[in-house]
Amino acid sequence: MGNTDSKLNFRKAVIQLTTKTQPVEATDDAFWDQFWADTATTVQDVFALVPAAEIRAVREESPSNLATLCYKAVEKLVQAAESGCPSEKEKQIVLNCSRMLTRILPYIFEDQDWRGFFWSTVPGAGRAVTDEMDDDGARPLAESLLLAMADLLFCPDFTVNSHRRGPDMQTIDSFTVMITLLRLLLTCFSEAMYLPPSSDNTILNPWVSFFCSTENRHALPLFTSLVNVVCAYDPVGYGIPYNHLLFSDYREQLVEQAVQILIVTLEDQGPVMALSCCCYIIFLSVSLQSVGPDNLFVNYLSRIHREEDYDFVLKGLARLLVNPLMQTYLPNSTKKIQFHQELLVLFWKLCDFNKKFLFFVLKSSDVLDILVPILFYLNDARADQSRVGLMHIGVFILLLLSGERNFGVRLNKPYSVHVPMDIPVFTGTHADLLIVVFHKIITSGHQRLQPLFDCLLTIVVNVSPYLKSLSMVAANKLLHLLEAFSTNWFLFSASQNHHLVFFLLEAFNNIIQYQFDGNCNLVYAIIRKRNLFHQLANLPSDPASIQKALLRKRKSPDAITGISRTSSQETVSMEGSRPAVPAEPGTLKTSLVAIPAIDKLTEKSQVSEDGTMISVLKMEHSHASHHTPQADHTTQADHTPQAVHGAIVGASDTESVLSWKCKLPLQTIMRLLQVLVPQVEKICIDKGLTDESEILKFLQHGTLVGLLPVPHPILIRKYQANAGTAMWFRTYMWGVVYLRNVDPPIWYDTDVRLFEIQKM
Repeated sequence: MGNTDSKLNFRKAVIQLTTKTQPVEATDDAFWDQFWADTATTVQDVFALVPAAEIRAVREESPSNLATLCYKAVEKLVQAAESGCPSEKEKQIVLNCSRMLTRILPYIFEDQDWRGFFWSTVPGAGRAVTDEMDDDGARPLAESLLLAMADLLFCPDFTVNSHRRGPDMQTIDSFTVMITLLRLLLTCFSEAMYLPPSSDNTILNPWVSFFCSTENRHALPLFTSLVNVVCAYDPVGYGIPYNHLLFSDYREQLVEQAVQILIVTLEDQGPVMALSCCCYIIFLSVSLQSVGPDNLFVNYLSRIHREEDYDFVLKGLARLLVNPLMQTYLPNSTKKIQFHQELLVLFWKLCDFNKKFLFFVLKSSDVLDILVPILFYLNDARADQSRVGLMHIGVFILLLLSGERNFGVRLNKPYSVHVPMDIPVFTGTHADLLIVVFHKIITSGHQRLQPLFDCLLTIVVNVSPYLKSLSMVAANKLLHLLEAFSTNWFLFSASQNHHLVFFLLEAFNNIIQYQFDGNCNLVYAIIRKRNLFHQLANLPSDPASIQKALLRKRKSPDAITGISRTSSQETVSMEGSRPAVPAEPGTLKTSLVAIPAIDKLTEKSQVSEDGTMISVLKMEHSHASHHTPQADHTTQADHTPQAVHGAIVGASDTESVLSWKCKLPLQTIMRLLQVLVPQVEKICIDKGLTDESEILKFLQHGTLVGLLPVPHPILIRKYQANAGTAMWFRTYMWGVVYLRNVDPPIWYDTDVRLFEIQKM
């Protein structure tokens, strides 16, 4: 039968589903075989020949036909899994059934009355005729489908050697089947898209819960295979220029599907269960000798423990994340992957669920191989409102990392990679890179990034006690931010705006108290901008002055953020960089739920002398009955938890101007200015100095030992998981999956409720 005739018969069968006045019997194999046995349709054919309107028409007008179509397709997949698909015809049936179900399932999920259909037991459905179970013991259709797909993914002819290079027909065929099955699996999991956002984390995705349970005998090999497929992938291959234009890279499609399956399955945790075994499979060794989540994928992820496995995963993710940044002499000669957002979510989950992996990442400067591409993505996406989710996930990862001391220490490594970004050229460390990029985001990003300002400056505060030597460029950027955020009209225009000043002052205090030696650039910048600190100390708080400042806001061209877009000694951007640009008109984006405030995102911990962290909240509770601090008596020499909370943590309070003004932690900086300004002025007069380098040399050899207040305790704000961020991750993750799957457009024009699809 010709391909055209085959498609014609397929189309006729689709039409008959909606037009037959009587339900088609399940035993009418001649009719049902038209959908999978007598045709060789591509996935694009199926989506074109089965229009959305007709699927909905069958659902409403011929529900029994739709039900039969679903369970007959599942039955075929179950039979194929049991037979092992020895013939080409059976492989084609698997492809056709999988594509048909991928097309239909979203329309099942969008209708609340149909959503439970796959979890009902249909007599005779979902099992081969040789099955000895009676109908009373029949599995729900969803379970039969999921188990059949798990079996099919391990059929000998369908498995893929993750290290095989170069195309051949057998490999391409294997990739096609694997991609098709994984696409159907992802579609099954997508029921979550059709439920409205909810902060109730006890509501689990039944498809994910079953697939990742002990009912699935392939759970462990599936998990390890998915991780290996992703982390072993090298998009450059042998590095032959333009090879991606000569050959179709089926492996990239497989990796995209694999990473999407991973992040979706790792989202559902479930209750706790006990396991006791140790499995070594492919590359990963997974220890399962303690209690963990009921979701086996989450459980396995949390149990990876060998350093060679950590190294394999970290290097694989870093290689893929850095791929879009690669520069070549020949334009567009190297393949650039597009699934970096999914990789960032996977990295987040690895760090969140497996703390030993997080510590491994931070143990060496390998963490910088993750940091640099994240900063590149943040800088590149800052003007594009369709990529606001990417901005959030990047900042969340850096917030998580910044809660660990080792991250701040690693930032002191010199930055020599020089990935092209439209940021000022500088010579310095990775800490300088981080600060310069953050400054660029704040000063030239779009308005919707303003809720992230607290997070960005919290990251700076967390790492500040460990920064040994900031460059002049980075020091000036920090002072420019203080200058912008400390203007009267900006401070008074919103109740939370003073937080940003508190964060910057805290960062300055940390560097002065703990890293004074080596930070002459920052000290010099503070001396040059000393009027900023005097203005803050003398901030007006009377109603008339506040009203005058707010009136000035209305006349300002930068009234949204209070940031000057052109100042702060802008220099020429790095060679080869391109400016950040807004989204193209018509670009689709998905809506996101609001992120919690920074005090809900983080938990404050005080670093003790031995390096351990003590929760400030617990300290406050233990001292609450003994003393209530007075803000105007707080000094930086006071080590009580109340002093820490008053002087340093005051930024998290939502207070009136009269109350937060007196908590501004200015004592250390004022003492520095009191000591150094006269010395600098004297040496300039005595020696007639006008050269900045001579002044820096003087400051470099200066000391404030014994002159500053007693160092305050280091305070770290560690990321704290909560229902708000869990909901944000769910909407962001599924939004990425929705937008990335456009060929075929699996969920396009269906009634998705988890988020809104918006056009720029």
